[in-house]
Amino acid sequence: MNNESNEKTVVSIDDAIEAIGMGPFQRRVLWAAGLCFTADATEVMLLSFLSLTLQSEWGLTDMQTATMTACVFAGSIVGTLFFGFYGDHYGRRPAFLLACALISLFGLATAFATGYPSLVGVRFMVGFGVGGLVVPFDVFAEFLPTSHRGVKLLAIEYFWTAGSLMTPLFAYLTLETSWRIFVVLCAMPCLISGIMGICLVPESPRWLLSMGRHEEAKEILRSAASANGIDPDSLFHANVTLKDEQVESSNFLDLLSSKWKRSTLFLWGTWIGYAVGYYGTILAVTRIFDEDAMNDAQNDNGGTPHFNYQAIFISASAEILGLIVVIRTIDSLGRVPSQVISYLFGGTLLFTLSILSTVTSNSAILTALSFFARAFEMMGSCVTWVSTAEIYTTEVRTTGHASANAMGRTGAFFSPYLVGGSMSMVAVGSIMLAIHLFTAFCACHLPETKGREIGHTSLDDDDIIADDDKDGNEMSFRYDDGIDGNVKPPSSRRIV
Repeated sequence: MNNESNEKTVVSIDDAIEAIGMGPFQRRVLWAAGLCFTADATEVMLLSFLSLTLQSEWGLTDMQTATMTACVFAGSIVGTLFFGFYGDHYGRRPAFLLACALISLFGLATAFATGYPSLVGVRFMVGFGVGGLVVPFDVFAEFLPTSHRGVKLLAIEYFWTAGSLMTPLFAYLTLETSWRIFVVLCAMPCLISGIMGICLVPESPRWLLSMGRHEEAKEILRSAASANGIDPDSLFHANVTLKDEQVESSNFLDLLSSKWKRSTLFLWGTWIGYAVGYYGTILAVTRIFDEDAMNDAQNDNGGTPHFNYQAIFISASAEILGLIVVIRTIDSLGRVPSQVISYLFGGTLLFTLSILSTVTSNSAILTALSFFARAFEMMGSCVTWVSTAEIYTTEVRTTGHASANAMGRTGAFFSPYLVGGSMSMVAVGSIMLAIHLFTAFCACHLPETKGREIGHTSLDDDDIIADDDKDGNEMSFRYDDGIDGNVKPPSSRRIV
């Protein structure tokens, strides 16, 4: 837009972010937020190794061993509710940094635990911090142009997969020497993420607008445009003002209002089922392939269990395949079909794996089934994360996403008792299949968000059309494409 124009121009946040485009600025935020996902994966995945190691070293009972895993999920249930409120009322950035600080501090403190009670306490606080890792995901989502959002939000899941692969590698390198070194290494990704967050991640301009802080939001957008190689004066000069976000209360109870109740309940059901399915699958694979390690952990000699690192690593690497497939299909299939297909196949494969593990010891067959089960679990969970961030609008996004995450952590809390107990694998497989069917049912009833601006779902269509008619005379935002200087009008974009 020409700087000499004295005419006031009102710009929606969606148009502004679309004009900034995808570039180095978003990649910086991706690295900071992505390492939080790596930290989440390492802090959760280490439990499958740490629990058996300490069961042997400290002589823990089966119930104590399961509780050691469950306490992290218990902490994350509380954490998600706290950070959802905190992020919506005090800002995305402080919530992001506080979560990183807690995970780093108590992750490192785990290495100094002297007994079972102190270990459970510090791991609970790690879980509390993990509950805040929904915030970095939402921060990244709120900086993405609509045209890039589906695929780029899934790119963050590569960091989770990296954490899933790093954990068995760390265990292989350090457990024989000291489990304390192991937990210190697993705390490093979040420490690095926090440092990057301080240096590279600004406050979300969407959140600033919802708080009425227009000039701060505009300044961040100018900085983002500059980082992406676009002249900020051509986009956000003195005569450009940002359109007000329509602010609503973000009280937790608002999620159960008539506007959000249906979506919220089906999201909660999807998250509970996905968490039980995802973490249950990981624990089931460990149980099937590491019976020897379990037996070693229950002996009285205090030796370190001998894990089947090869089988665990192959199974974890399946997440790479699942992520590649879902990145290539999410925008063509849509969010809802992708989730339904993934959860149905994931449950069926896990059920088959559980049944065959009791009648055959053919490692190739069991490894193949576990590989594809993990792949489909990864696909479903990725799309659920993306869909949740897209369904809710700015003023309730972090609260809504955090509440769904809390429901997921609640499901994950019960998974070690379900899979890690004395129940037969046939019974475990049958229950897990039923849970996957329930998850697919809930996902089937979520609003489709493919191709829609963040916060616009299929349930809002009538309101959007009505508002567009009412605002038909609003000026559109025009911007330079940054290549040949030509001015191009973006498509009409709005955010509730």
